[in-house]
Amino acid sequence: MSIIAPSLLAANFLKLEDECKMLNESEADWFHLDVMDGRFVPNISFGPMLVEFFRKATTKVCDVHLMIEEPGNFAEQFKNAGADILSVHIEACPHLHRNIQQIKSLGMKAGVAVNPHTPVSALSDILHDINLVCLMSVNPGFGGQKFIPYTLDKIKQLRKMIDEKGLKVQIEIDGGVTVENAASIIAAGADVLVAGNTVFKSADPKATIAELKSL
Repeated sequence: MSIIAPSLLAANFLKLEDECKMLNESEADWFHLDVMDGRFVPNISFGPMLVEFFRKATTKVCDVHLMIEEPGNFAEQFKNAGADILSVHIEACPHLHRNIQQIKSLGMKAGVAVNPHTPVSALSDILHDINLVCLMSVNPGFGGQKFIPYTLDKIKQLRKMIDEKGLKVQIEIDGGVTVENAASIIAAGADVLVAGNTVFKSADPKATIAELKSL
């Protein structure tokens, strides 16, 4: 059964307490928290302070996705804020192995996020050190984009790489996940579905989460 990780970036920020309550009562497994710096991606979202509020509002896993330059400078802050999983972008980390070791030494699970143009083969030498790969199925920086179809091929390639190495690395898909395409994403080999607008713009978010969970 897939892990459902609603992206709080799509939530109503004037009603965050209500949104957190809804997720806590739903079948959602993780809170997916997108951190953007306006440098690595052309948008700014939120930082450790808001992650700390989310941490206080839930006992569910806080899955923090850093879309930022020089993530090593902030890893400790996000650990202190309550991140359970911290994912950094391969494109932002010239010393990726060092970043991964830092995240793990702080007691978090380590993830690597990959932009649409980056081949999954670039992960070959780091897979055995990480817990999660976050495959971007849209170009990062904005919510509400359409799923890039070629991502399905990347999921299959990555699933094969992980299985051939006998690893337990989870594959997370972030961007454009809908009730309509979720089954094909799971069939390709994904473990975790990030869903933003699909959940928070739904007439019945809890029911939409339950539907994704049942696939």
